[in-house]
Formats: sequence, C-alpha cells, structure tokens
Amino acid sequence: MAVILVTGSAGQLGNELKLYSKNYSGYEFVFEDIDTLDITDKDALNEAIKKIDPDWIINCAAYNFVDRAETDQEKAFIINSIAPGNIANAIKGTDRKFIHVSTDYVFDGNSTSPYNESSSTNPQSVYGQSKLNGEISALLHPYTMILRTAWLYSTFGNNFAKTILKNAREKDVLKVVFDQTGTPTYAGDLADAILTIISKVIRNQSVFTAGIYNFSNEGVCSWYDFAIEIVTEAGLKCRIIPILSKDFPSVAKRPAYSVLDKSKIKETYGIEIPHWRASLKRCMKLLQ
Repeated sequence: MAVILVTGSAGQLGNELKLYSKNYSGYEFVFEDIDTLDITDKDALNEAIKKIDPDWIINCAAYNFVDRAETDQEKAFIINSIAPGNIANAIKGTDRKFIHVSTDYVFDGNSTSPYNESSSTNPQSVYGQSKLNGEISALLHPYTMILRTAWLYSTFGNNFAKTILKNAREKDVLKVVFDQTGTPTYAGDLADAILTIISKVIRNQSVFTAGIYNFSNEGVCSWYDFAIEIVTEAGLKCRIIPILSKDFPSVAKRPAYSVLDKSKIKETYGIEIPHWRASLKRCMKLLQ
C-alpha cells in the first residue's frame, strides 16, 4: 500500500486533498500541519519521515502573505525556501517522490503569451523570490515534481472568491482591478490532478517524470472578470467597478500577466483540466 504524506494540510489545497483522498481507498494518507509536523525543523522532519516511511510527499506548506513577506522576509524564506530543501535532504538517496507546490509569482508578469515551464523566471516580490528559491531547493531531489499554480481559491481558508462573496453581500459597490490577467484555479481541481498523477504512476499507467509543471484552470480573465462571475453566480446585486492597479496600490508588486501554459502536464499525464467558469460554479454551490 502506497503511503502518501501531505504537509501543510490545513490550507486550501491540503483540505481539498483530504476530501479527494476519500476516493483513493487503496492508499494510506498521512495529513500533517505545523502543529504536528514543522517542516522547518530538520530533526523533527527527519524523524517523522523515518516513522511514516512515505512513498510520496506532497508539500502544501507555504508562507502566502504576499504583502507581509516584504517586511517579514526571514520567515517567508524559512518556510518557502529552506523547508522544501529540508524535505529534499531528508529523502535524498531514496526513490521517494516529492510534489512541491509553487506559484506564478516566480514570473515578472511582463509576457503577452502564456508562460511555459521553460520561460525565464524573474520574481518581482519577496514572496515570488522565496518560492523560486524553494523550487531550486526541492529539485535537489531527483524525483521531484514542481507544480506552479495561480489564483488559488476554494471553500477553505481565505481567498479572493470568499472575500468578494462576503463583501458583495455587505456592500452595493466594489472596486476590482482589471489590468491583471491570469486564470483562477479551484484548489479541488489541483488536488484531483495531483492524486490522479500519483494513482497513474502507482498503477503503471504513467511514468513519473520529474521536473516543473504548470497547473491552473483553463481560460483567461482579469480579477474584475472573476469578481463579476462570482457576484453573478451568487445572484447578488453588488456593482463591480473596474479600476487600474495603480489606483489600488499594494506593498508587493503583482504580475500583470500570469497565464500559464498547461500543455506539458496534460500531455505527460493525460490530465483533463476544466474551464475556470465551470469550476467556479461548482465551488459557489458549495459556498452557498
């Protein structure tokens, strides 16, 4: 029986993995979060891996406070850069598979066509740099898969979809930027893709191919388009007004364009990815 360890399991993706794991009764899942396993603690991590003896490790742990990272740099780098390296070092010399989740923030957002896995990285924020360093650390283990994703939302935790829904219920008008373009990613779809890949490899339907992969839902939109769709799906009367990023200043610079090319993961593992609107409809039904 394959043993699958999920770290950072209390976040959006970790919680979705818990839900989707119920469809995989043939595997043993071990869900850990910082209160039970702190992956920044090398000794505790090494001990846990010896005890759990996982065949697969999915690292969902991350410091995701993008603006706060600009001043809380040390913590961002410890969690996002050093911790993935701790996992890679703990399993070195083994054929354990390591799946590490990264972000579109490794790019500068200056492209006008979708980023693929070989596109040049150029993070514009501390958060983005810490995640890029984490990729480099994780890839020190030869059986590592990096999954870059973007605009993650779900019924769990704090995210754009839940914030818009809450504010649209309380206010008549909301202002949302329209000059940042990307693709919303339903964390449930990402969880499903991860477990589909693991299952295919275990059942010899696919060969595990290490490296970097992009995953987001299909389609393209702005944050304004996304907000309009959320409000429409909820049947709310709140008016959404488009504004420029310069009129909504933030501490950390966001990529103006972060559309990801998913060809590689679709071709390598035969993954089918839903359109973001279809996935949002599913999530909104759960949220309401």
